[in-house]
Amino acid sequence: MVDASNGAWGQLKGLKVVEFAHVVAGPLAGSMLADQGADVVHVEPPGEGDAARAMGPTRHGVPLWFKVAGRNKRSVTLDLRQERGREVAARLVAWADVVIVTLRANRLRRWGLDWESVHAINPTAILLQISGFGATSTLADAPGFGKMGEARSGVVALTGFPDGPPVHTGFSHGDSIAGLMGAYAITAALYRRANQPDFAGEWVDLALFEPLFRLIEWQVIVHDQLGTVPGRSGNQLAVAPAAVINTYRSRDDQWITGTSATRRSVLNVVRLLGLAERDFATTAQQHAGRERLDDALRAWVGAREAAVCLKVLADAEVVASKVFTIADIADDPIYDERGDIITIDDAQLGPVRMQGVIPQFRVEPGQVWRTGPELGADNDLVYRGWLGLEAEELLVLREQGVI
Repeated sequence: MVDASNGAWGQLKGLKVVEFAHVVAGPLAGSMLADQGADVVHVEPPGEGDAARAMGPTRHGVPLWFKVAGRNKRSVTLDLRQERGREVAARLVAWADVVIVTLRANRLRRWGLDWESVHAINPTAILLQISGFGATSTLADAPGFGKMGEARSGVVALTGFPDGPPVHTGFSHGDSIAGLMGAYAITAALYRRANQPDFAGEWVDLALFEPLFRLIEWQVIVHDQLGTVPGRSGNQLAVAPAAVINTYRSRDDQWITGTSATRRSVLNVVRLLGLAERDFATTAQQHAGRERLDDALRAWVGAREAAVCLKVLADAEVVASKVFTIADIADDPIYDERGDIITIDDAQLGPVRMQGVIPQFRVEPGQVWRTGPELGADNDLVYRGWLGLEAEELLVLREQGVI
């Protein structure tokens, strides 16, 4: 395991981040920064800490999810319900370059973590505020979770089969994309800070439904210009760039996905299936013949074993893949060659495997130096070493239950 105290590293070395954020969205934004070398302080209430510590499956009574969600961060405890706790929070805000919050707007105001308070304490701080409905809407004080954001974004209405219900994806999709978008927004603000001499801070105001909404690039303009409401199309796409796109079951009961999004690649499928090329010579003909191509490819895959299909498709330069489970991923040579799964020692579980740092920087790479730490493991380092609190003050804060 890398000892982070040996020196700064990564794209964001020297960046100071404090997150008053729990569960998924805000902490994932912090994780993306921490993986690239930022010093990220995760503030948790004394006692049970972040609710994410108890989420998901356990092994020998040890929750697994937080080992990844809290990796590369410093954990400190702080009771923001107490005035002295809020005073310490203000010192953390003054120390930080970036502040991440996910509390409701009214609580942020009460605890001095809203934009006006943060900006007054630290005029050059970048504040990322993630909430259910955004800080400027009439629902600014309403609670929100990722699944609500997914539902509002338009994604869920498009996911599933036409004769079935809308389907959420099998992970915290809305929260995770919000965290990723938040990290992107922070780095954009950091670029401006680095190039604007009179930089006076930035407030990134992100609603949970907005990142996924932004990523479906065509949905607003299609509705505006054509008056249509695209619906669920199974494993095809409601608005598809591809004449061939679907999943197909092989003779040995494996699932394969195939995509051909250019005229040339569709013709590769046509030749493979023995269809007449003249019937699919133009892009318009290919889209008109989508159902015929889909039926023929389904029958072709269904008559063969998956390994044979994938070999023949690759030889014909048709893009296809087995639909991977995590067991497939764990054994896949490409994931191994990329170093996308790493092994790191954990104090409770011993060696554990988890995702490596993504994206990969080849010149100044990120790294994983610790799993999610024990609650309050870094109180002394952060409060004494980084904020300069005296030992006597820390003792009083502990006795009063503030930390």
